[in-house]
Amino acid sequence: MSVKYKRSPEAAPDQTVEKPPLYSVILLNDDFTPQDFVVDLLQQVFSMPLPQAMAVMLQVHHRGSGVCGVYTYEIAKIKVEQVQALAQQNEHPLRCVMREV
Repeated sequence: MSVKYKRSPEAAPDQTVEKPPLYSVILLNDDFTPQDFVVDLLQQVFSMPLPQAMAVMLQVHHRGSGVCGVYTYEIAKIKVEQVQALAQQNEHPLRCVMREV
């Protein structure tokens, strides 16, 4: 038994769907947040393996900022909010921002 589907009249076969804009989630350095907290946060929020989390933490420490990932707007916003919430819960001034790629 085969099932046949009708094509929606609004969907033209030559229509293209644009990719959504992407946003980098960036941690900003400060002089007070412990490095081990940053590594734990990167592992927890961004699912980074330890070596990658260490590399990003060192980039933040030495260069002043580091990219944690690139996401669509909604996901990037959630990641920034998660970082800010964890930092606040642990009384650290760590800042996180998102910028369009």
